[in-house]
Amino acid sequence: MPVDVLIVDDSAAIRKILHRVLLQAEVPLGKVVEAADGREALRKLQEEKIGLILSDINMPNMDGLQLLSALKAQADLKAVPVVMVTTEGSSSKVMEAVALGAAGYVKKPFTADQIKEKLTGLI
Repeated sequence: MPVDVLIVDDSAAIRKILHRVLLQAEVPLGKVVEAADGREALRKLQEEKIGLILSDINMPNMDGLQLLSALKAQADLKAVPVVMVTTEGSSSKVMEAVALGAAGYVKKPFTADQIKEKLTGLI
């Protein structure tokens, strides 16, 4: 069954790459929605029914950890799986994301196989 995905990253290039990698990983995609930061993501989530969120950690305005906290505080969004996609080398940020409820994380640069493996069982 196709899943609608929200890709949140301040880099338009990374958002496009992630979209392409999802296609290469043969993820059953429905609609793909993009946001440049956490604030924009929350606005888009008011308009769109999303089944999976891929989010960067380091972004301006509202970072991925703040977005994750906001999502988990909303009854209608807390069950949506969030996978962090990050260059963050610090394991403390990654551990914080997991503690906040992230379904997993993938480090940049990533491959289609890594994305597929991380999403197996989530969608």
